[in-house]
Amino acid sequence: MIEVISDLWSQSGIANMTWQQGVMLLISFILFYLAIKKQFEPLLLLPIAFGMMLTNLPWPGGGIFHPEWFEGGINWAALGGHGVNAAGVEVEPGLFDFLYIGIKLDIFPCLIFMAVGAMTDFGPLISRPSSFFMGAGAQFGISFAFVVATILDFDAQGAASIAIIGGADGPTAIYLTSKLAPELLGAIAIAAYSYMALIPMIQPPIMKLLTTKKMRQVKMEQTRPVSKVEKICFPVIVSVVCILILPTVAPLLGCLMLGNLFRESGVTERLSDTAQNALCNIVTIFLGTSVGATAIGTNFLKLETIKIIFLGLAAFAFATVGGLLIGIVMYHLSKGKINPLIGAAGVSAVPMAARVASKVGQKENPSNFLLMHAMGPNVAGVIGSAVAAGVLLSLFG
Repeated sequence: MIEVISDLWSQSGIANMTWQQGVMLLISFILFYLAIKKQFEPLLLLPIAFGMMLTNLPWPGGGIFHPEWFEGGINWAALGGHGVNAAGVEVEPGLFDFLYIGIKLDIFPCLIFMAVGAMTDFGPLISRPSSFFMGAGAQFGISFAFVVATILDFDAQGAASIAIIGGADGPTAIYLTSKLAPELLGAIAIAAYSYMALIPMIQPPIMKLLTTKKMRQVKMEQTRPVSKVEKICFPVIVSVVCILILPTVAPLLGCLMLGNLFRESGVTERLSDTAQNALCNIVTIFLGTSVGATAIGTNFLKLETIKIIFLGLAAFAFATVGGLLIGIVMYHLSKGKINPLIGAAGVSAVPMAARVASKVGQKENPSNFLLMHAMGPNVAGVIGSAVAAGVLLSLFG
């Protein structure tokens, strides 16, 4: 009897738990709290936290995820049942080994972009093309974070993956990191989505620091109506032009614009509805849990993770600064007709960044409604972050 109990104990997860796994379980519980109680990006933070919890629970004799099988490509033989774990012991593949293929092959991030495209109205951007400049200016945070990351001894691939956090676009960060620095995926994804959720706390102080009360009170005129033909032509033209110039952007930008064409064509309501709802929800579950599964304690609990968290915050802050500075320039060029607050919406967190810009403007002037004006730079930022990822992938992929 004693031997039986001893064998059961030795095979239990409690007996095999390491301190790293214990810490990661605690972190996952904190993420549960933030997602459920504080509602910080719960649609993604909750599955990320659950994936993190599952992958850090001890699995004697096996495992639910084997990151070593995806280094330098996909070990298809291991996924077929002929693989060994990090200790050299032959094991069966786990659930997240199969789900992670969707990230490794860029399937999940691209499908999320298709859903985003189906939910996005590019009308405000089409009616005011100058919004492209504010969306481009917000990519300054990416450049800043890349330079600082290289100074902090990250290699070019790692620095590029960290820098893309400044785009405030979770799927883009996952897409680029899975290609350039998959070992950093867990930390970068958690940082990206956490800062997106914290936009209402991060951006307003920067807005007030860089703009005057007079600037924030500017009421903008109604933009011109956009025709159906323009909305249909826009995704086609953007796809052709951008992909001809930068082919590496094709997967993300192509799916984004395909989803938008479903929305605007008027003949694919069922496809648009599926992309916005069923497809988006299913892929979000798979993407979130798979990303969380990469946050294994031995890989996550390092000094570089702390660096990534702070670099991500810096990237996000400087992205806001870049968009605001372009907004201030446009305020002066337009002789006070453009409210520079909409420049802060140039980060691609749709539509949260636009709502924050509108809310700050309305506090200064209760009759000020900037939401639709801010949506122009906001959706421009989505395109800008995809293009930035394409550029980094071309340079360092």
